[in-house]
Amino acid sequence: MKTGTKIFLGLCLLFVHVFQIEAADNFAKDKLVAWCIVPFDAKKRGPAQRAQMLKRLGLKRVAYDWRAQHVKEFEEEILQYKKHGLEFFAFWAVHEKAFALFEKHKITPQVWYMFPQPKGDTQEAKVAAAAKQLLPLVARTKKMGSQLGLYNHGGWSGEPANLAAVCKYLRKHHDAKHVGIVYNLHHGHGHIADWEKSLSQMKLYLLCLNLNGMNDDAKPKILQLGRGKYEAAMIATIRKSGYMGPIGILDHRNDTDTEIALSENLTGMKKLLKQLGAKDVLKTYRK
Repeated sequence: MKTGTKIFLGLCLLFVHVFQIEAADNFAKDKLVAWCIVPFDAKKRGPAQRAQMLKRLGLKRVAYDWRAQHVKEFEEEILQYKKHGLEFFAFWAVHEKAFALFEKHKITPQVWYMFPQPKGDTQEAKVAAAAKQLLPLVARTKKMGSQLGLYNHGGWSGEPANLAAVCKYLRKHHDAKHVGIVYNLHHGHGHIADWEKSLSQMKLYLLCLNLNGMNDDAKPKILQLGRGKYEAAMIATIRKSGYMGPIGILDHRNDTDTEIALSENLTGMKKLLKQLGAKDVLKTYRK
């Protein structure tokens, strides 16, 4: 074999190795997004306790969900995340006080929003109607410098193909390149069988992909990673697809200490990554 050919093949192998490592980076522990950890926490932690808990676990990104009683804590939550080196990655829904605080503290989290089911006699009409009702929030988040994540939660508005169609329409007709999809496996049990197709439909627009243990018929709906029948294959599909964006893990269990729920999911993630032979990214879970 000629020297030039050997060098070329060597560079190709190096590129493949580097690509595999980079592709795995979004599964690294410090890149994961903690989701459904505020109102679902059985210990009812406040901002400081929550930030300390996340730091203990080695998690550095948070998607913040809330209820009315948490509004008074919005600013303290931001301050505690800054103090402990956490990223305020995303915010659930819309709240004027929160939006004002984002501007004050110069942060631009994603805004996750579940839009209403649109009316229309045809698919095209429903897509246009969905886009129209989103336009005020599309404009608002663009001005804020935040990405807008359309959140799946059942119905027409939660279907992968429909979410992708709305994003495509908004980008084409309203220059809304900041609009994408936040897809949650715990609201997607109906797409276990066609997951590769569904992921392909959404991939261009995905802003975050939240994982969950997956069994038939959502039994149970919320399940720790590594304890379901299908999530290993679904994660393998994600990694094979080349999706490089954020990955989330969740609590979402009112009867469980969030630290325990997240720890169980981290343990499950390690188990799944080991099964998939992801040696490089597994190193990040030893810290």
